[in-house]
Amino acid sequence: MGGGGCIGRMSIVGVDLFCGAGGLTRGLELEGIEVRGGYDVDPACRYPYEANNWGQFVEADVAQLTPADIARFWDGSRVRLLAGCAPCQPFSTYTQARSDELDPRWQLLGAFSRLVLATRPELITMENVADLRRHTIYERFVRDLSAAGYAVDAAILDCEAYGVPQRRRRLVLLASLLGEVKILTPDEFGASRKTVRDAIQDLPPVGHGRSHPNDPLHKSSALSPTNLRRIQSSRPGGSWHDWDEALVAPCHARDQGKGYRGVYGRMEWDKAAPTITTQAFGFGSGRFGHPEQDRALSLREAAMLQTFPRDYAFTPPGIDPPMKTIGRLIGNAVPVRLGRVVGRSLVNHVRSFDHQSKGDMVGAGAATSGV
Repeated sequence: MGGGGCIGRMSIVGVDLFCGAGGLTRGLELEGIEVRGGYDVDPACRYPYEANNWGQFVEADVAQLTPADIARFWDGSRVRLLAGCAPCQPFSTYTQARSDELDPRWQLLGAFSRLVLATRPELITMENVADLRRHTIYERFVRDLSAAGYAVDAAILDCEAYGVPQRRRRLVLLASLLGEVKILTPDEFGASRKTVRDAIQDLPPVGHGRSHPNDPLHKSSALSPTNLRRIQSSRPGGSWHDWDEALVAPCHARDQGKGYRGVYGRMEWDKAAPTITTQAFGFGSGRFGHPEQDRALSLREAAMLQTFPRDYAFTPPGIDPPMKTIGRLIGNAVPVRLGRVVGRSLVNHVRSFDHQSKGDMVGAGAATSGV
């Protein structure tokens, strides 16, 4: 588990809304931020969140939270952080039409905004899909922050450039009442690009439909006889176009592959993985075939491509991890390394403000003493 967050004279104490399995919380903790509480409506998040992090998990609908619910975790804190990574499905699939924004899931960003404005934490961070940036609900959120006195920095980050071994673009926003705040660049973060090989090569082999005896999460889904023949006919980086005609699904043959070129493919060892989704354990759900072994990604491999530590526990000892549930938690998570980018950016920001404050105090003392 991570440690507390003493940063000079100041400490950052955070609350993580829509915390999921704890990817963002873990990243923040690794950079010295103390995350005391995480909220999520999904009860499956409780075990991985509390087993791997210091914070308390609270099962709750964020839309129903009051300012007091959050403030109890900040008691006595000088620098308060509120993090919010609302579920991304409506932002990635809907248009900006008014009727779409009536969907209840749209209102989760509004709920986050309401809690921000009611509690006025010194620091805010939000992470979501890149498409959110073009929606009016996001533009309204940024305007509200600026009107409330927050300095805002937001950018679409290429996670691969920050050392996450997958192709994943995410919108990250930082906001501060302390002064100008900036998201670190990959060079400032000290990142180097990582590949599938870097992330998962040292894991032991496992057959399809099997789990490793020493790690229940290193478990892959069973393949039908047809899908087993398909993956045996697949090459790294290829697609169903590599197969004999008898193996091609009728829907793909009709479509001629225009919209399906990435499905039923193997990943490549020396490139980044595709975006890890909630279905990354399924061979037919994307290019999620293992580069060498005749199976799809195991849950552990998917988690490690999301930069979770190899020992991150998602279920209690002795419990067989349910594929769909744990796959959902992994695919919906903020990559831990992206959480570290956010955390280090905020820590550097607070340090800068702390040093500036000390300088102002020294200057004021010198002026008072006549020096």
